[in-house]
Amino acid sequence: MSAQARRIEFGDFQTSDVLALEVCRRVAAMGIRPEVVVEPTCGVGAFVLAASEVFPTAREILGVEINEQSLDVLRQRLAVHPTRARVSLSRADFFATDWRSELAQRPGRVLVVGNLPWVTNSAQGLIGGTNLPEKRNFLGRSGLDAITGKANFDISEWMLLEVMEWLRAREGDVAVLVKTAVARKVLAHAERRRVGLRDASIIGIDAKREFGVSVDASLLVMRFSTAGTNCYDYSVLPGLDSESGRRMGHRMGLSVGDLEAFEGHRHLVGQAPQKWRSGVKHDASAVMELTRTPRGLENGLGEPVRLEPDHLFPLLKGSDIGSGKAWRGRFVLVPQRRVGESTEPLRASAPLTWSYLERHADRLDGRASRVYAKNPRFSIFGVGDYAFRPWRIAICGLYKHLRFRKVGPIEGRPVMFDDTVYYISFDDEADASRAWDALTSKPAQSLLSSLVFWDEKRPVKASVLNLVNWTKVGAARD
Repeated sequence: MSAQARRIEFGDFQTSDVLALEVCRRVAAMGIRPEVVVEPTCGVGAFVLAASEVFPTAREILGVEINEQSLDVLRQRLAVHPTRARVSLSRADFFATDWRSELAQRPGRVLVVGNLPWVTNSAQGLIGGTNLPEKRNFLGRSGLDAITGKANFDISEWMLLEVMEWLRAREGDVAVLVKTAVARKVLAHAERRRVGLRDASIIGIDAKREFGVSVDASLLVMRFSTAGTNCYDYSVLPGLDSESGRRMGHRMGLSVGDLEAFEGHRHLVGQAPQKWRSGVKHDASAVMELTRTPRGLENGLGEPVRLEPDHLFPLLKGSDIGSGKAWRGRFVLVPQRRVGESTEPLRASAPLTWSYLERHADRLDGRASRVYAKNPRFSIFGVGDYAFRPWRIAICGLYKHLRFRKVGPIEGRPVMFDDTVYYISFDDEADASRAWDALTSKPAQSLLSSLVFWDEKRPVKASVLNLVNWTKVGAARD
């Protein structure tokens, strides 16, 4: 395994001594005074050394690391360090360690500190990594969600849920560097599981400067208590030197980024009058997406294509919807009217289309996702009666704004989207216009903005869109 692959496997973004010291000092300034400090993935020891300096009353600082070479470096650093007598080191695998037993031997208030791996379970699979927890659907995803990728998770998320279980029945604190999206997910888990959390903060750090990666990252601080005075709202601050920020939290089982905006428009929360759908998923753009050229239709392989028109539909990509671009002569081949429908009738009803699909069977049959293997040959997803209505309101999930677009037929055909787009559809333009008016109104935009977290890879989600009952807004704007 290459050095880069090994770095990915262990999420090995070593924290600088300077940053570790800043983090520990900020934690101390929050009134945290641990008796035991645990760094469960200590690497070369930046947090071990920082904790030994900042928390003089801690009787033990335990550093655990799976990589023996990193531990050797840390042992050399500790050899001349004045606090080495309080430091204990152990080579161990986080996922194989009986942490409850380890902590039971160390009474008193514990602080879990450090920088957990910045890697997902799917990234581990791509490089053949084994630094993973036992394979189980710990978030309880449905079968289809698990297959299509929603069961992908950050390793640090799993680790933090384990840490919360360690501290469920004792006084303790957590201060770890993680992706900001992971921090929010973990706090949402804490609220759902009613863990004894009395305070929490998400404090921004500059991951590009500190680690050379373009990720929105933070220091997550959680304070646990057995006193029964739980609070699941939390502070969000821009940096380690910030004194104030905004309050986020959870309402009605939802993660809320702007509590004031949410409270002002919570009457709109409910169920959308119709389900927001994602566009067509085919995982074979070179074959299934075509472009009109002066020579006629061409696929992504540069081949001229001649097909029956019944299965060709105008296509707007997420970039078209998100940036407001006009249609650019793109089409998508839609071999089914609904998911799971047999494609065999195309042999007789659309022989040109069937012949084209068969010519490219290697690409289509070789699509990686298991959902294709379990469905009729040449299947796609994201189709149903809703996909063939003439009018729709669409939004791209990847863009950092709430820009809804009303889309009508093109060349007399309903428009299809790629699977980065969410949409609702209508038989009548007037109904589409009323929905667009409501969704672009100030109340709806404010509520949606309070539920969208713009640092995420796909900030606009169907799960959020489906929460807004736009019929309660009305066409009038305030």
